[in-house]
Amino acid sequence: MSFRVAHVGTGNVGRLALAGLIDSPTYELTGVCVSTENKVGRDAGELAGLDTITGITAVGDLDALLATEPDCVVYCAMGDIRLQGAMEDCRRLLAAGVDVVGSAPGMLQYPWQALPAKYIDAVEAATEQGNSSLFITGVDPGFANDLLPLALTGTCQTVERVRCTEIADYATYDGATVMFDVMGFGKSLDEVPMLLRPGILGLAWGPAIRQLGAGLGVTVDAVTESYERVPAPEAFDIAAGHIPAGGLAALRFEVRGIVAGEPLIVIEHITRLREDLCPEWPQPAQSGGSYRVEIVGEPSYHVDIRPASRKGDHNHAAIVAAAGRIVNSIPAVVAAPPGIRTTLDLPLITRPGVVATSA
Repeated sequence: MSFRVAHVGTGNVGRLALAGLIDSPTYELTGVCVSTENKVGRDAGELAGLDTITGITAVGDLDALLATEPDCVVYCAMGDIRLQGAMEDCRRLLAAGVDVVGSAPGMLQYPWQALPAKYIDAVEAATEQGNSSLFITGVDPGFANDLLPLALTGTCQTVERVRCTEIADYATYDGATVMFDVMGFGKSLDEVPMLLRPGILGLAWGPAIRQLGAGLGVTVDAVTESYERVPAPEAFDIAAGHIPAGGLAALRFEVRGIVAGEPLIVIEHITRLREDLCPEWPQPAQSGGSYRVEIVGEPSYHVDIRPASRKGDHNHAAIVAAAGRIVNSIPAVVAAPPGIRTTLDLPLITRPGVVATSA
């Protein structure tokens, strides 16, 4: 069965998700929507970084995209700094009867207790109007702190603690908006960037924590957060731009899900822009970066995930994985009942975009 799929957004995740749609025999690409004027009219294959001419040229508005009559839209537009816009886009698509699978808005991964009811109700109303479903996912927040730990806790007789950690060097990550505007790298430590304003860490990773709690059969009473920042000892350059001496160069934060007064679930990020910074902080399982799931219980687990790619480093591999999770979930989301769907609702996604054997 082939699914008619349209695509929104060609940034870091979106470009790779679009490539996955084009390369997979499971999907028929109907259209591409972009927000950058100089991308309008360009072929989808070019925007995906492929040596492929698809004959599908990018449009600049959702109405033109909906006119292509897709079954589903992959939504990978920027959501970090335009939450309201991303929410409205998804509502429009869902109300039009189109299922949505994507990377934004991130809080819709599991919005209950994280977003005010009026926002959740508006999305649910759109899914009812359009008889449509929505699934938002990624890597972290995403499968590294829902699918993977839930698979492990499903083998445990008892669980006392769950910790999910990303340990990564972001020097090769070229998303300037995320790096500088959202996370505050390169900025003076006197400035508080968007991500570190009170409540934002909990808003971003709280849904993942509450989803883990729901999977464990407990209610998270509160979400707390803390962070630590370290300045650059001297100036240096990264893929996204320049880091001046004294500008933020290493960031460590924790988001904790409190149950019965104890931190039952913890999501931690340890982000460096050089491997030699903060050697006392936890180190990745491989050079560059890794993900770690630690469970204290019976049995206990310490699992390191080492993403790798033939086409790039650990950062590229993690983005490919996020895009793959999105694209490969489309059939399950199209088959799902209307509403906001989560990892707890969907069947196990096992089918890759393409199965290849070496000749």
